[in-house]
Amino acid sequence: MTDKNLRVDGRADTATDADVAEIARLLPAPARQDLPHAQHLHYKDQLMQHIDRDQNADARRPARRLLRPAFLIPVTALALSGILTAGITLRSDDRVPPSITAPRNVQPGVALLDQISDAAGKGDALTVRDDQFAYTRAKVRGADLTSGKAVVGPLTESERWLAQEPGPLHKLGLGKENGQTFPLNAELGDTDGTPAGFGRPTYHWLASLPTDPDELLAYLYAKSPETDAQERHQAVFDRIGDLLGELMPPKTAAALYKAAAKIPGVTEAPAAHDVIGRHGVGIARTDTTFHTRTEWVFDQRGLAFLGARSYLVEDTSYGKKGTLLSGTALMDQAVVDKAGQQPVRTRES
Repeated sequence: MTDKNLRVDGRADTATDADVAEIARLLPAPARQDLPHAQHLHYKDQLMQHIDRDQNADARRPARRLLRPAFLIPVTALALSGILTAGITLRSDDRVPPSITAPRNVQPGVALLDQISDAAGKGDALTVRDDQFAYTRAKVRGADLTSGKAVVGPLTESERWLAQEPGPLHKLGLGKENGQTFPLNAELGDTDGTPAGFGRPTYHWLASLPTDPDELLAYLYAKSPETDAQERHQAVFDRIGDLLGELMPPKTAAALYKAAAKIPGVTEAPAAHDVIGRHGVGIARTDTTFHTRTEWVFDQRGLAFLGARSYLVEDTSYGKKGTLLSGTALMDQAVVDKAGQQPVRTRES
């Protein structure tokens, strides 16, 4: 572990032997067989939460994102690695940086996002009960950065059933990867359970978000953490990307794409493709701090969201230019009555 700052308030703290011993005690006992990749990331995220909570007991910090097994967040592993070496602070206001709202010429990426927004807004709203589950199936491939090098794992299929109850929950749903099923539990330390929000994006919570693009963007900037390991605008771009694989109301989806069009650096990616090779039109942004590029891929005809991919754009200590960090291909979504239940109809892989 590094002795660099981990505090929200920016003051340096030094990890002690007692801290290391306590963290080691909290780690799960070694399994006789390898954990599924998504479950491994889930445990890693819980460990990172414990470190943050110990170091920042008296400081405000944003809710951490749930590592969703069915749809891995772009550069999630990279972000987790960065937590060990960079302090995270939350903006106390909801002001959008001036560069966001400044007049500018319409760029190809903005024009494409306007088209995607219009297409998304024409979808049908769903009726989702609080006792139901949002089902997602995806093909996933990601890199493990634990060793300091990007070790790209195999392509796997992940499924997730996310509970739609609005109140704080201890049991968030169910995950399945490579035939192994495991529970999705509340974040470590959330004794009262995890409420609906960025960490548990229910359909009704997504419907509650502002549908005015400027108001939504201001909200996203206020709720996205600042970190030395990632550009501010990239953090908001990825915050939107976190939600794109979720079941959501058409008005919310349309507003998210309109908001993304206002983020500096967002561009069109004509040659974009998802992790299983499906080509489409793409929207991308490059994080010059971490030298990574995140791409969202959309079907060329209907502009439906297909998946996302993140990779290195320069040689770094993690790997060579072009190294995949995370990739997903959204295969199916539905609303079901029980965790573990398969939808009546699913799209073919």
